[in-house]
Amino acid sequence: MRSLPSIIHLDMDAFFAAVEQAAKPSLRGKPVIVGGLGGRGVVSTASYEARRFGVHSAMPMAQARRLCPNAAFLAGRFEAYRQVSEIVMGLLRELSPLVQPLSLDEAFVDLEAGPYGPVLAEADHGTGERLVLALAEDLRADILERTGLTASVGAAGSKLMAKIASEQAKPDGLVLVEPGQERAVLGPMPVRALPGIGPATEQVLRRAGLSTVADLAEAGESELVQLLGRSHGAGVFQMSIGLDERPVVADQDAKSVSVEDTFEVDLADRDRVLREVEVLAARCVRRLRAAGRSGRTVVLKVRRFDFSTLTRSETLRGPTDDEAVITETARRLAAQVDITGGIRLLGVGVAQLADYTQEDLFAQALREEAAEHPEAAEGEAEEEPATAVLRRWLPGQDVRHAELGPGWVQGSGVGRVTVRFETPWSGPGRIRTFAVDDPALEPARPLPLRGGGEETAGEPGPAGR
Repeated sequence: MRSLPSIIHLDMDAFFAAVEQAAKPSLRGKPVIVGGLGGRGVVSTASYEARRFGVHSAMPMAQARRLCPNAAFLAGRFEAYRQVSEIVMGLLRELSPLVQPLSLDEAFVDLEAGPYGPVLAEADHGTGERLVLALAEDLRADILERTGLTASVGAAGSKLMAKIASEQAKPDGLVLVEPGQERAVLGPMPVRALPGIGPATEQVLRRAGLSTVADLAEAGESELVQLLGRSHGAGVFQMSIGLDERPVVADQDAKSVSVEDTFEVDLADRDRVLREVEVLAARCVRRLRAAGRSGRTVVLKVRRFDFSTLTRSETLRGPTDDEAVITETARRLAAQVDITGGIRLLGVGVAQLADYTQEDLFAQALREEAAEHPEAAEGEAEEEPATAVLRRWLPGQDVRHAELGPGWVQGSGVGRVTVRFETPWSGPGRIRTFAVDDPALEPARPLPLRGGGEETAGEPGPAGR
């Protein structure tokens, strides 16, 4: 454990939604919800304006629409998110070569490994803390200047406490946990605040009368090992007393993304197993998208009642992050598994990762529209796939009109598409409606959030920030 809070954790605030608000002047200060827009879609990110209505990440999109019907519901633009992420990660790497990205919008940084390391090593405690705070504030100011977005930062002597601190700093804040204060900070928190404690583990701990992190620390390592097993129990105890010696590891290249759940009662019903697989697949896709990746191989993990573990996998024709494709593949794999005797754990993962490709979004839109309008889908079956993709418009999608310039899709249906013509540096723009096959309207690349160089579209005005 370090004597100086020289590890920082940066987390962008409501990242996907914030990028959309920065890119679309007409949405600034209004509720914005980004995620899957189909019947089974879930919320990826909700702006803070939408969160006031009770909307949060991982919520079914249908529920979000009931809670906040007047929000802007947008499909993800992962190319835009990646562009902003590259700017943020570049600023982090100016502070240290040891930057460990966790997703597009968050990362750990080891300040001792960077250009300020020698100064931190020689500084007394007070001077060192003031320098860390100054570096963190400068970082937040640089991110705001370069992207127009806010970030929250936590600083501490370990990765565990830095992440806890950044959560406390949200939104748009900075929190420093002094080394030696870990137990005081952690004690009142619920057990779920610790990484690695999910719903099933929480229930086990609650049945034993352990509901806060302080309860875990007082219970002791031996009791936690008895409840959770040797490895997990020992790890939870170490975290409960604020001990975390994990180093910041630069440029980790994950080979797979996966999620899993252990069930209190073994599952022996096939329909229940398939429903749980669907839930896990949706969670896996959210994590995959948060990392800005897609993958070719879907993996199902099953631990049976006798603790034997098996895996099944299927490799797709190309990489995808499409929830419908991954869910259906996982269900197909689960249908082949013998559930006699019961299943205690299920996991869904995606391997053979690749950089995200935006075409997956259009593929999802095609499937959703085909499900809602099967007659139209049958009539268009003979069209060239590329042409069909170009004529499906997703809410939030970047477009360009031959005469009116850049804009974004507000919505589409019954053969029409509505576009608002504005740019990140214009005022709110005017709205126009076109036929979905209007040759003057084409998909476009995202515009940068800062700068200019493009002609502004819609009503002229200063940047709306």
